Amino acid sequence: MNEITIRRITAQDLPALSAISKKTFYDTFTGTCTEEDMQGFLVQYYDEAVLAKDLESGMEFYFAEVNGNPAGYLSFKDEAPGFPEIKGSSALELKRFYVLSEYHGKGLAQTMMNFLIDHAVAQGYDDIFLGVWEHNMKAQKFYTKYGFKLTEHRHAFPIGNTPQTDVYMVKYLERSDE
Repeated sequence: MNEITIRRITAQDLPALSAISKKTFYDTFTGTCTEEDMQGFLVQYYDEAVLAKDLESGMEFYFAEVNGNPAGYLSFKDEAPGFPEIKGSSALELKRFYVLSEYHGKGLAQTMMNFLIDHAVAQGYDDIFLGVWEHNMKAQKFYTKYGFKLTEHRHAFPIGNTPQTDVYMVKYLERSDE
């Protein structure tokens, strides 16, 4: 039996975070842009120095580990998105949610999502929102299973010179204190 644990990432984990970030993004989006655009994007967003600044900015990162080895990760941050579908006074933005391909279908993503929702409820957030590539139907279906709903909000999310668009999804949280 594989043991899945969720652990907060610290500065000491930056090499492993950079490696898993680059691998999962590449594996997810390869073929959707030029190789040059992809490589530039990986450096721009997933080099250790960039991830260190993200950590310092208040973005929280967590590894999902299987038997002590990173198999996926998620990151989130307290954000005010400024679009009308956010109904509550506090929102948590899911910034990144990736699982290594060899762990797809093994319950890791479900463990990660349950952790995210439990964390958001425990911290008193009203909503969780996220941006997802408009053509990533697998991810949209997964998020819908957890109560996220598509909004009308869209934003450009180019990979280098390759134009792409993200759609936003939102989940309204029910807290036990209400």
